[in-house]
Amino acid sequence: MSQTADTAPALQNPLKGVFWMVVTGLCFVAVTALVKYLGSRIPPAESAFLRYLLGLVFLIPMAGSLRRAQLTPRLWGLYAGRGAVHTAGVILWFYAMTQIPLAEVTAMNYLSPVYVTLGAALFLGEKLAFRRISAIAVALIGALIILRPGFREVSPGHIAMLFTAVSFGASYLIAKFTVGSNSPAVVVAMLSVFVTLGLAPFALAVWVTPTLTEVAILFGVACFATAGHYTMTLAFAAAPVTVTQPVTFLQLVWATLLGALVFAEPVDIWVVSGGGLILAAVSFISWREARIKKKAATPSGNPAGL
Repeated sequence: MSQTADTAPALQNPLKGVFWMVVTGLCFVAVTALVKYLGSRIPPAESAFLRYLLGLVFLIPMAGSLRRAQLTPRLWGLYAGRGAVHTAGVILWFYAMTQIPLAEVTAMNYLSPVYVTLGAALFLGEKLAFRRISAIAVALIGALIILRPGFREVSPGHIAMLFTAVSFGASYLIAKFTVGSNSPAVVVAMLSVFVTLGLAPFALAVWVTPTLTEVAILFGVACFATAGHYTMTLAFAAAPVTVTQPVTFLQLVWATLLGALVFAEPVDIWVVSGGGLILAAVSFISWREARIKKKAATPSGNPAGL
């Protein structure tokens, strides 16, 4: 039996993975809470720009990796393209935060992996089996439950979140083309740099001089966002996605409670139900992908890997 097959299970620690994913959820809910608390005095494009600009301080430890990176013209194009679509998503997300409740932003953000699955089928040639199509349909029903068109007004904030999920989904798909070409640190650093550059002209066009308090809040957003991505990496390293993915539902629970207790936002059972459906669909897709990869990694007729 190969060493990889022997040691991989020993490295898995589901409880540790769940713990780090819980911490990840708390970090991301803190991000949304701070942005919500910031309010709308600072335009969304400027808020997003300052968050990424202040977050560049976390790239300092990556300076060595960046200097050693082998960046071909193709990679420069991919990084720039990813930065462009991610920039659009970030602006739309900051705008949505000023328009709709925390719980609705959180629930609709779950749609990104669904768009990734659709995009992978359309642009990467991945097959969509009946079960995957059914899961996507369930996720879209969840989105309709949240929006309830015809029963209530679908605000610009909701439309912004729909396109936010599309933009982030496109960003993740482009990232797939850069996997293996450079270290994860370089991929993250290039995204941060290109998004900061992409946001700059939009921020300058609507610039409002921020107070020191507003700058501090946005630096806090950068800190929690960076911490959340780091702890998410730890969670994925400790346990399979099929274990950690369902834990992200707690983000919706915390966002709902925070919105009700701190921002006086009414608890909407339709939003929680719709978000739960979307997350269930995403978890199923993750489980199916893990099963397929496991089968592909085990040679036919030799299940023990001997």
